[in-house]
Parts: sequence; structure tokens; C-alpha cells
Amino acid sequence: MSDLMKGKRGLVMGVANDHSIAWGVARTLHAHGAELAFTYQGESFGRRVQPLAESVNATHLLPADVQDSASLESLFERLAADWGQMDFLIHAIAYSDKTELSGRFLNTTRTNFLNSLDISCYSLVDITRRAAPLMRPGGSVITLTYLGAQRVMPNYNVMGVAKAALESSVRYLANDLGPDGIRVNAISPGPMRTLAGSAIGGARKVYRQVEQNAPLRSNASLDSVGGAALYLASDLGACTTGEIIFVDGGYHAIGMPQPENL
Repeated sequence: MSDLMKGKRGLVMGVANDHSIAWGVARTLHAHGAELAFTYQGESFGRRVQPLAESVNATHLLPADVQDSASLESLFERLAADWGQMDFLIHAIAYSDKTELSGRFLNTTRTNFLNSLDISCYSLVDITRRAAPLMRPGGSVITLTYLGAQRVMPNYNVMGVAKAALESSVRYLANDLGPDGIRVNAISPGPMRTLAGSAIGGARKVYRQVEQNAPLRSNASLDSVGGAALYLASDLGACTTGEIIFVDGGYHAIGMPQPENL
């Protein structure tokens, strides 16, 4: 592997297990020389993430709850004390009540709407604000989104609205932090077999639909998403900010199924 990330340090938030998109990103960045820190929420997730963190020689595995300001303050105080500076942040955090991801979006409750937007969107703003003072010029913030932010997708409902807000936040954050030399972008993979993806009703049908109709006739892999993140986190992406980069086999570009599937 190359040394594209040699000498760069970054925080990865949102790894749940070895199928997580954030894990695909982390292992790719590590393979190219990055030094990593991971967070987890709750002891059960901590036990899952620990062997993964150890396998890439992570320097930190720290608890973090994006809805608890004290938790985030402790996290970034620790990174500031131990690292002083950092080069990238991977934000792969989203949540909504599974029971409201089916049926009609019209029936979304206020409680779940606010909670979904708080965890899935505002957390990026909050974490980026805390990370920015530690970022060296050329720093990179990367989050994860999905096509449901731009088009209606089955069983996505309020998560589509949350991801739309997330994508808009990427653009505003990119504008705010551009003068500081910090880039902010999002990667939009197609449907993937992850713990989060399994919460979406009919996920297998969506996965199959994309595979059959995307121009490349394939779904994204952890390695392909990791490759996109490597571009955005490294100096190769030095002039890319405010972007939503699709890694979905080109599915986002088509207007209807392929002729053989009509």
C-alpha cells in the first residue's frame, strides 16, 4: 500500500462491527498509513469494537455519546491532550426508531423526528465544531449519507429527511471551514449489508434492485467506500469540499430500471 495517509491522525465514529461502513473506511485509511482513534457508545459496542481497533493498532478507543455534551467534551479533551492535532474525522452516526421507518412518513412522531435529526444530523455539526480547533490545514471531515436524502426510498421515511439535512449541513460546514483549510464532504454508498441497513424494511429487495439496475450492475463494497474516503481524507482530495460523492455503481444516475428489468 501507499503512504498517502502516513503522518495523519484521525477519529472514526460509528463502527459497530466488521461489516460497518465506518470499519471499511478505517481499515483502508490504516492500510495507507493513518493513525486511528475510535469511539463507541455503550459497553456492548465497546467489546465489539475493541478487537477491530487493536487489529489496526489504534491509539485510542474512547466512549462517546453524541447526545451528551459532557461525553464529547471528555473525548476531545483527551485527543487534544494526547494528540494535540488531528487530520481527519469520520462521522458515521445515524439513528431512528425502526418502527417509524415503515408505513407512511406522514405518521412520523415529533419525538422520533427530533431525535432522528439530532443524532443523524446535528451530531455532525456538534462534533465538527469540537474537532475543528484540532484540525491541521488540509484537514478533512467525512460523513455518510444515502440516496434517500434526494429521492423517496421505501421504508426510509424520516431518515431521508435527516440525511437531506445532513447533506445541506455538509455544504454549510464546508463554507464555514474552507478559510481554515478544512474540507467537509459526504459519501453516499448504495444499500449495504450492515447493522444499520438491516433496520430498513425490505433491505434485501432494495439491495437486489440496485445490483440489477445500476450501470455497473453492482452494489458498493466496504473497499470501494474506503477508496472514496481515502481520496477525500488524503491530499489527493485537497481541492474537493462541499461534495456528495456517490459510491453506488452509478444507480443514482438512472431514471428507471434497465430495459431487461422493466
